[in-house]
Amino acid sequence: MNETVFSRTDERLGEFTLRPLDPAADATLVHGWVTHPKASFWMMQDADVTEVAQAYREITEHPHHDAFIGLRNGRPAFLAERYDPARVELVGLYPPRRGDVGMHFLCAPADTPVHGFTRAVLTTVMAWLFADPATLRVVVEPDVRNTAVHTLNAAVGFEAVRTISKPEKDALLSICTRDRFLHSTEPAATRGVTA
Repeated sequence: MNETVFSRTDERLGEFTLRPLDPAADATLVHGWVTHPKASFWMMQDADVTEVAQAYREITEHPHHDAFIGLRNGRPAFLAERYDPARVELVGLYPPRRGDVGMHFLCAPADTPVHGFTRAVLTTVMAWLFADPATLRVVVEPDVRNTAVHTLNAAVGFEAVRTISKPEKDALLSICTRDRFLHSTEPAATRGVTA
């Protein structure tokens, strides 16, 4: 279950890879991430290891939802989920289009924050999703209160659509097209922007 499904090299932070999450083998690792105080928007603060394993077993066995462990230079460093928003999370809450893919990501807590790490993780996850030619748009629904992730999402090309009400939260529905993502990753000089 450790096969790499995607790899990307960040010129400053090194190699980022994704592999499928193994609910049994990764439960303790993921439990430490999703119950950390900085992961409050993940809404698993009170879960124990068994509950985390069960939640991710349900995700990995779902036909329209899956989960991955992200590594930086070979060390587990983030979590990514991919889902079909027409069948999971956003059913009836927005008009889905062919080629839409939903996404969640969570960075592991760090004793010493690394500048640019979260953006590198999000860029890696987006590059992975858009590596599939069938993916035309990425759709996200972060909590409206999570202003840090709204700023980050905008930096990689997401446009806020509207606030939607989900059973567990009010969320900011946001969408990123392939073109907007690719434009966000171009060096400023090639976009005609000068420093």
